[in-house]
Amino acid sequence: MGSTSAESHGDAGVGRRDLIKRSAALGLAAVPATGFLSACASGGGGDDSSDDSTKGTTSKDNPFGAAKGSKLDVVIFKGGYGDDYAKAWEADFQKKLGITSTHTGTQEITGKLQPRFNAGNPPDIVDDSGAQQIKVDVLYKNGQLLDLAEVLDAPAIDDPSKKVRDLIIPGTLDAGLQGGKVVALNYIYTVWGLWYSGKLFKEKGWEEPKTWDDFLAVCQDAKKQGIGGLAHQGKYPYYINVAIMDLIAKKGGLDAMKAIDNLDPKAFVGSDAAQAGVEAIYEVVEKGLLMPGTNGLTHTESQTRWNQYKAAFITCGSWLENEQLKQTPADFDMKFMPMPLLPDSALPFEAIRAGSGEPFIIPAKAKNLPGAKEFMRRMLSKEWSTLFAKEANSLTILKDGVDPSVKLRPGTQSTVEASKAAGDDTFRYLYTEWYSEMGAAIEAASNELMAKRIQPKEWLKRAQAAVDKQAKDPASKKNHRD
Repeated sequence: MGSTSAESHGDAGVGRRDLIKRSAALGLAAVPATGFLSACASGGGGDDSSDDSTKGTTSKDNPFGAAKGSKLDVVIFKGGYGDDYAKAWEADFQKKLGITSTHTGTQEITGKLQPRFNAGNPPDIVDDSGAQQIKVDVLYKNGQLLDLAEVLDAPAIDDPSKKVRDLIIPGTLDAGLQGGKVVALNYIYTVWGLWYSGKLFKEKGWEEPKTWDDFLAVCQDAKKQGIGGLAHQGKYPYYINVAIMDLIAKKGGLDAMKAIDNLDPKAFVGSDAAQAGVEAIYEVVEKGLLMPGTNGLTHTESQTRWNQYKAAFITCGSWLENEQLKQTPADFDMKFMPMPLLPDSALPFEAIRAGSGEPFIIPAKAKNLPGAKEFMRRMLSKEWSTLFAKEANSLTILKDGVDPSVKLRPGTQSTVEASKAAGDDTFRYLYTEWYSEMGAAIEAASNELMAKRIQPKEWLKRAQAAVDKQAKDPASKKNHRD
């Protein structure tokens, strides 16, 4: 969800899953910084609560003094990316530093970890993602997260003359910002948009639609042939908001997107782009072009029916292919595409929502802070980035971070190509990370919209009310994008 989808990531709000543009070997050019924040992390973090057994001698190769013989408590969200990549990291960590790990792979992040945070006994490093993610803004407000500036300013593994942050794709740290500090490392570079089956499109003679009218035409032709037009993960309206919010950003440009993140009094009500975006999605509902039953399905149920050729399109982030590996026919030919354009859109068709997801955090009260910091530093090495790509079929936020020998699956490869085509025309909302309560209110309104219980005008009113409520919180003034 970057990761917040129900299963992956990232990005609750993306929170759920994410994916990168990186390497020359993968045909990628320089990565976009357009529309991203320029704020850097400020110094300072949580209290160093490590006990003496976790403090070793600092050196050029061991800047945090991670102690040989100490233990690291690692918790990984086991969703679309699995957790084999983390086990590979942990094995290498033990081999190189003599630090053993306690590994937990789970989808029940809140259930397993909230009691531990409450008791002041959190793990050392956490992949805090999925439907049961503990919201990063909530942890930050409670003072439970380490400021990651020290890790980002440490020497990079691959080039110690540079800081870790210098080797990261521009803009990808922004999703982890709270109050101007990077407190979560969103590790996977993700794109969000529409997905379809290359096989189905070839069989039906459909072209990838570049305009919204062309998109509706494909959906209408699908309906005539007994196939749903658009599927969405109805029980998790995060996903249909991918479509609504993409349409708003592409119609109104970066200013329309920033108005929402910056809690503008006309972010929704009074915004022509917002009105056009929500009306476009409602047209799909009104014309009966949704896959039948999709409103009542979970993410995996809806995605599996799409894999069974019961719908032409589905909205999702780039964790989709990994999440559906077992359900996807071998010849399905999964393809990603940008959101089609409404008339007079400010951004081009190629523009995509792109950025980072799958937030990794270090709790302020971690018992082995030196070990956790060193583990995160190594996550941002080519060796560990390549291990991740091999095990999880995804790219990371490290520039050129994956060895050219790694072969990506068709859907993931299509996201790489889409990222290359987008160039600097990328955008990324941050309200999902900054304001989880506001995000949930907008999702609730979308749920009502898709079920035809409210009309677009009421959706705009409810979304604006969520913005206005958030704007009254004095803490929100610390988050702003220029």
